[in-house]
Amino acid sequence: MGFFVNYRQITSDQQLADICIRLRQQTTVMVDTEFVRTRTFYAQLGLIQLYDGESLVLVDPIAIDDLSPLWALMADPVVTKVLHASSEDLEVFQHYAGALPTPVIDTQIMAAFLGHGVSEGFASLVERYVGVALDKGESRTDWCARPLTEKQKHYAAADVYYLLPLYRALSEALAQTPWQAAMLEECELLCRKKQQPKQDEAAFLDIKYAWQLKPQQLAVLQALAKWRAKEARRRNMALNFIVKEQHLWKMARYQIRSVEQMNEHGFDKFEVRYHAQTLIKIATQADKVPADKCPSEIVRLVDEPGYKAVIKAIKEQVQEVADQAGLVPEFIGSKKQLNQLITWVWREQSDDDTRPDLARGWRYHLVGKALLTIIPTKPGA
Repeated sequence: MGFFVNYRQITSDQQLADICIRLRQQTTVMVDTEFVRTRTFYAQLGLIQLYDGESLVLVDPIAIDDLSPLWALMADPVVTKVLHASSEDLEVFQHYAGALPTPVIDTQIMAAFLGHGVSEGFASLVERYVGVALDKGESRTDWCARPLTEKQKHYAAADVYYLLPLYRALSEALAQTPWQAAMLEECELLCRKKQQPKQDEAAFLDIKYAWQLKPQQLAVLQALAKWRAKEARRRNMALNFIVKEQHLWKMARYQIRSVEQMNEHGFDKFEVRYHAQTLIKIATQADKVPADKCPSEIVRLVDEPGYKAVIKAIKEQVQEVADQAGLVPEFIGSKKQLNQLITWVWREQSDDDTRPDLARGWRYHLVGKALLTIIPTKPGA
């Protein structure tokens, strides 16, 4: 990589307070985080990198007691925070600071408006726009281990050091397009979505094959999934390290209500040891939920009459518009976003309060308005 730059480690409350005072005098700060997320529900924050073009600092959140100056910097509306592929970074800030950085610009979103793929990597963009090949060998390292190696620190510093020239190059290129306002809107949309917490009551909808269950079985799955979500947060453990999702599904589908049945269906010994009685109690109580209180049977969008023809037609329209605009079709309208638009028309009666991505903002004006003329008002119409 040939990368050597002066950086400073911030390991005390006073050092952090001092550097944050300086950074809050800037208009733009490059930001990155390093974290570990293997068996935990929440990412474990290991490092925060900051760079304003002059001072590059590596903030050690493990050594510092009071991170409030950093959170104040992140919340300062006068200082633009620039990140790359910020989705997980934003989740980290939301958890640790209780709020998202603002305002945020994501260089991956900037690149998407220049015709790059929706998941274009940092290293490939730096190589293309800055002419530097980065070493990504430390990306899977343990960022919570101490002391950090010199190689880890250089790797972490490089991420924000080269983020600045990348940001400048992308900004210059974007200024030659009509997408500047749309880019800012898309960054704001990303942040808004991160502020919408998932409801535990709806956790069962994310479980594979939930659509195969009848309403009474769904009531059981809903109760079990709700408990698992709460338990995962309480113990800070990844969901499947509490109980595997297919085992929750099996309890609902096959009416598993004993330890013997759990063992027969291949439940993990730790699941049985620590959670069997709780799971059985929850499932047994959910068996008594009145029929009119059970979740409705799940009808998959793909099973609706006429769906295949509609999705094919709107995909073709998106592709045509993408070719004209010089954007990747998946960025304009991913399969998930296309399905959300169909759902909005067929199941939500185009309610103005629940407009999906393709029915508002730049996507609506670019292609969404045309797509709504293709989608019939109800399935099979």
